[in-house]
Amino acid sequence: MKSFTLLLTGSALSAALIAGSALAQTAGQPAETRRPNAQNQTPAFTGQTRAPQPAEMPKISHEVVADDLPHLWAMEFLPDGRMLVTAKEGAMHIISEEGEAGPEIDGVPEVLSGGQGGLLDVALAPDFATSGMIFFSFSEGREDGNGTSVASARLVPDDQGGGRLENVNVIFRQMPSYDGNKHFGSRLVFGPSNELYVTVGERSDPEPRVQAQDLGSGLGKVFRIDMNGKALPDNPFVDQDGAQPEIWSLGHRNLQSATLDGQGRLWTVEHGPRGGDELNRPEPGKNYGWPEVTYGIEYSGSPVGEGITQRAETEQPVYYWDPVIAPSGMAYYDADAIPEWKGSFLIGGLVSQGIVVVHMDGDRVAHEERVPLEARIRDVKVGPDGAVYAVTERRGGGESTILRLTKG
Repeated sequence: MKSFTLLLTGSALSAALIAGSALAQTAGQPAETRRPNAQNQTPAFTGQTRAPQPAEMPKISHEVVADDLPHLWAMEFLPDGRMLVTAKEGAMHIISEEGEAGPEIDGVPEVLSGGQGGLLDVALAPDFATSGMIFFSFSEGREDGNGTSVASARLVPDDQGGGRLENVNVIFRQMPSYDGNKHFGSRLVFGPSNELYVTVGERSDPEPRVQAQDLGSGLGKVFRIDMNGKALPDNPFVDQDGAQPEIWSLGHRNLQSATLDGQGRLWTVEHGPRGGDELNRPEPGKNYGWPEVTYGIEYSGSPVGEGITQRAETEQPVYYWDPVIAPSGMAYYDADAIPEWKGSFLIGGLVSQGIVVVHMDGDRVAHEERVPLEARIRDVKVGPDGAVYAVTERRGGGESTILRLTKG
């Protein structure tokens, strides 16, 4: 990767040294010490929540590599080291090596950007270096409401730092539509065999959210499709009458975090209610409970449904947070620049305002640490240089910045 040459100063976010122990964090003690919202709930197994902090927490510095950007939602590294970003209001930009946003890329379809909707995630096709193909998700207005859709297109950069999208094609639509402005999801992750995982939300309101349990509905699901938007033949419900064949797993709330681990397996983090953010490894055909089984409580303070946290027919989360971190972008760290994080998941926290580092022992969480950044983190990526890049946002809109995190 060519290094960024512009490191902005003068901002409260720039050039600040942050220790893993900066907020009096102590090895062996949990990073979260506040009282849970659901005080009568207990984890199903040891280490399912409030894991201890690791013995070694690196000092992390961060610097601003781009600022004065529109309200961003996602970023992806291009092969030449530049960044492709999506802006919630509906624009794509290429960020130069100097941290400057190029002109809006032409050809982006119209998006519904009210509430939690907008232009959402973007992913490069596995063969992007030769095909130039990208895939992106967005909230799409429809005659009978709206929903999360996925499109493919060919990205053609120009000499002015912008470019255009060619052959834009909506390949998949979450159905049914719903006339709401919340819980669209969504992340896009390509698996090791070029399968595309699409995460979505259940649209939040009491009426639609129960459809997270309905195989005939695309609300509250993880989908697994090919690059043409079709269900893969080994999906778990392909041959089940009345089921949407694209479904991989069900019973999810609002999935805005997803990545592959070192074995090529999908992991996700979904927004819970008040408490109950969940780390899961979605497996084919399995039910993750929402809204019938969950940790946390309603925003009103009342139980969610019957207040059940365990049921034999549903999967327990690998890990959960109460109070919430409000998860967004997610990355698996397999680089060498920050060796203490090797094999960990890095999760952007909107409410926790920083990076949540989840250290794994097999498929269980061994340790959790926090890197405070004093900003809502909307996306997280590991750069070609091994540094960690975080996209910030302001609640309700406003400009974003991109931060570069390194050890030392």
